[in-house]
Amino acid sequence: MNRYDRLYELYDGFDATTLREYQSFVDLFPALGSRVALDHWRRASDELDRRKDDIREAFPAGETFAAIAAHATREESFTALDLCTKYGRAVNVLVLDVDETLRSAGRTDNEIPRETLHLLTELHEEGMPIVICTGQTLENVKGFITQGLGNELVHSGTFSIVYEAGNGVFTPGHGTDTKRLLYETLGEDVRDVFDEVRSRALRDAPESVRRGCHLQGNEFNVTLKPNFQTGSAEAVDVIDEGMIHLIDLVGEAVADGSPETARAFYAAADPELREVLERAGEVPDTDTEDVASDVVATYERIDVGYYEGDAAEVGSLELDKVAGVEGALDVLGVDDPFALVMGDSKSDLRVMEWAEENDCGVAAAPDHASEVVLEHVLGTDELVFDRDDAASMLRIVYALDRLVDLE
Repeated sequence: MNRYDRLYELYDGFDATTLREYQSFVDLFPALGSRVALDHWRRASDELDRRKDDIREAFPAGETFAAIAAHATREESFTALDLCTKYGRAVNVLVLDVDETLRSAGRTDNEIPRETLHLLTELHEEGMPIVICTGQTLENVKGFITQGLGNELVHSGTFSIVYEAGNGVFTPGHGTDTKRLLYETLGEDVRDVFDEVRSRALRDAPESVRRGCHLQGNEFNVTLKPNFQTGSAEAVDVIDEGMIHLIDLVGEAVADGSPETARAFYAAADPELREVLERAGEVPDTDTEDVASDVVATYERIDVGYYEGDAAEVGSLELDKVAGVEGALDVLGVDDPFALVMGDSKSDLRVMEWAEENDCGVAAAPDHASEVVLEHVLGTDELVFDRDDAASMLRIVYALDRLVDLE
């Protein structure tokens, strides 16, 4: 009997839905100092064991099938088996974006859901390294990740944070490699541009930007964040204006460059940036073919990121999340990665494309991800999940890594 037949037998012959509910209750039940609550938990734990025993006795690899049924839905298990058939490999590292992936601004508490945190902890305890890959500052992401996953996991030696979209890598417990400042590898000419843009980002900004934005506390990137509610009309307007201001600063900071040449270059390079410039009536008549080649070469090393109503950012195209992930895997000693890459933005897309090109992972995204991200995910393995349900992808990984070992 092959693995597909066994899964059909498992989900047709047993009440896996109720089994998962018991597993979830036992795993996520809060630690209450109540004898009554503890009695409820013990009864649920006993019933969970009884139902698992029924599955254990029904299959040659009963322990494996009991674990799969207790964690993954029927659809998730068959998706895992399809991945197993296609790639023949277990996932051996998680590469995870945070905002709008593990957690969503749509939630009032903006926290990572408890089930997601529990599954991350469970997979990590089974030997799965975790790489958090974010555009946030190190101190910000380190704080809430430590609070959610615990200090022991973060300092386990198999956990890493790629921060500021690839400018640095933080991997506690690795001596001199604990913190790698990747931006120090950039040429002095590029670093000088960032120094000038950073010093002038607010000082020389239009009054509406100066009053309506603040600088995020990055080590290297220059990021304007709105002082208004993210996504509000006021935030959209001030970030649009702030983005144009940053493009102009880049043009003035690059030797022999100008605001006009920078606007022309970035408008031609990114349709989203061009649309913002067009709305403001700020697209110049300059033809990019008339821009000096050395100026274009420098622009091509500098990224202007736009996140509507959320942020305008200047970063390095040489130090994207891919560079950060490669650095993290090197420190962690993951020599032959096969990663689950989860994210929602264009910076995450680069990691997804890297995984596909190098046959070293699969990509997953929330259903509200950027259009180009969804296009990539739907064109590969169709691993799209609902907002705030990153746990579903972790359950698929849980099932996949067990199915790979079955004959």
